[in-house]
Amino acid sequence: MIEWGYEVLDVGTNNKEACDYPDFALAVARQVSTGKAGRGIMIDGAGIGSCMTANKVPGILAGMAYDVSSAINGREHNNANVLTLGAGLIGVNLAKQIVKTWLATEFGGGRHAGRVDKILAVEKQFLKQEDG
Repeated sequence: MIEWGYEVLDVGTNNKEACDYPDFALAVARQVSTGKAGRGIMIDGAGIGSCMTANKVPGILAGMAYDVSSAINGREHNNANVLTLGAGLIGVNLAKQIVKTWLATEFGGGRHAGRVDKILAVEKQFLKQEDG
């Protein structure tokens, strides 16, 4: 399926039954971390737990957005590659604006690049501790 010029890979859920959002956040994060998807979007009730889950996957920089400004900041300053949204906290129209903005915003680089490198260095430090 093509939406807004992007090919969409839907990893579920496919019904309105209660489910465990960490399973789906992990599925989204895996698609991004393996390169099968350039970026990922996860929508659940609040967006917080799915953000926490996605950030456990090496290489993932997940950010929750609750307005257009936080979407821009997540991409421009933090190079977020996964966006999480809380459907129970924002309406459909705002969610669409956030997604369009997040997809259209590029990473600013410059002074922000060093900070993102530091975030990824923390991840690598703890991955080394697990291996050793």
